[in-house]
Amino acid sequence: MSFMSLGLSKPLLDALAAKDYSHATPIQLQAIPTVLTGRDLLGIAQTGTGKTAAFMLPSLDRLAAARNIPKPGHVRMLVLAPTRELAAQIAASAQAYGKFMRLSVGVIFGGVPNSKSVRTVSRGLDVLVATPGRLLDLIDQRALSLRELEILVLDEADQMLDLGFIHALKRIVALVPPKRQTLFFSATMPRAIKELADRYLTNPAEVSVTPTATTVDRIEQSVTMVNQAEKPALLAMILQTKSVERALVFSRTKHGADKVVRQLEAAGIAAGAIHGNKSQAQRERAIAAFKSGAMRVLIATDIAARGIDIPGVSHVINFDLPDVPEQYVHRIGRTARAGADGIAIAFCGHEERGNLRDIERTTRQKIAIAPLPADFMAAAEAFKRLKPAPKAEPAQRPSFKSHRRADGQRRDNRNDGQQRHVHRADGHAGHRSATQDRTGQRRDDQSPQRAEGRRIGQSYRPEAYREAASDQRPARRPEGGQPKRKFHGQRRFGGGARRSPA
Repeated sequence: MSFMSLGLSKPLLDALAAKDYSHATPIQLQAIPTVLTGRDLLGIAQTGTGKTAAFMLPSLDRLAAARNIPKPGHVRMLVLAPTRELAAQIAASAQAYGKFMRLSVGVIFGGVPNSKSVRTVSRGLDVLVATPGRLLDLIDQRALSLRELEILVLDEADQMLDLGFIHALKRIVALVPPKRQTLFFSATMPRAIKELADRYLTNPAEVSVTPTATTVDRIEQSVTMVNQAEKPALLAMILQTKSVERALVFSRTKHGADKVVRQLEAAGIAAGAIHGNKSQAQRERAIAAFKSGAMRVLIATDIAARGIDIPGVSHVINFDLPDVPEQYVHRIGRTARAGADGIAIAFCGHEERGNLRDIERTTRQKIAIAPLPADFMAAAEAFKRLKPAPKAEPAQRPSFKSHRRADGQRRDNRNDGQQRHVHRADGHAGHRSATQDRTGQRRDDQSPQRAEGRRIGQSYRPEAYREAASDQRPARRPEGGQPKRKFHGQRRFGGGARRSPA
């Protein structure tokens, strides 16, 4: 059905026409008319079915019709997202849909300077897309207020709970006005989501276009039984085929993702990684290269399972099966987007057979088993002989105390290279100062005071200092006189004239 029959305004229809969107998806057909009436909504739909447009299009229409001007530091519509990538994706969609509307859109999330987030919300926004952590930071700094909020949207609500945002959600909901429109969208419907919806939604309309935790029919799924040590070789064989245009590979851990990248680079396959240990700039560059086609293989953890909306992903490969079966649905939902077909391949080791059974039980379907390639054993042996690139070490600034000279010797910047690295007689490494010769003995060209144990280049010996000073220091009390007293306190703090000792 066309968007023109859903009651949207002309600026939105023009923006949809500019993006070449003409027909609405099932979730959009059911959700848009309900949201336009101002009623709360609980929407359940699998990933990749157009949930973002289902809540963003009618919400923008309602904001434009009300014609309210946001106050500085206030927002009219708040969209909460679990990950940075998903927040950026929703904000980009909002800007595209509101192209012909005079509505302001902003996005805030962690990994960027806090001052930039403060500037984003300082003038007030019609639409703000945020992750819960950074949102609460700005609220605690009193840089942002939710007292004027009109629409609250919680996208990927089940992922919010999986990532432990339940306490943050409770704080945020307590800060918004009770008279508002609340929209919950999720790909799955666990019991915790149902309880959360019953608490925060008022007489909501429920929209469910697919059974809970089912996968898209256009995705061709298969699983290959392979040992954990042989997975990199199988992955390299699959990626070297011409049918793989753009592949998204999921790893269970962050260090595992980096290791897969090094193994693929050893086989001559360019790849990048995205996970929680990467900075925001690194994640953005990797996604941009993957989206543009400059890099056709991206290794990711579950942080990107719902934050990458790239229509050109032809293959999703589960290098490691997820521990949570619902994550499998979100992972393979990165392919077969916007009406296209996709291929999902899973690698299953012996210790992951239980995870495979849980996935099949959750999705209510049997995944076809694909055999290993005919020449896999020979390719695996050749792959083992490849040496992966060494792990990249972070760049370190040179130390102020010491570094290597051009001739390989160690030197100290503070004494202009006078300290030499030596080995003592007891076998331990040490340093020889400018006051020692090659045997470690002190030179005789030093002053008597320094020779008797005052502070020297390598040590300070208070015992020797006291012994030498006792023979050279004049007596404190002259004959027949009184001991001299020093009034350090008066001199330091600007006291009055020195008094005569009593």
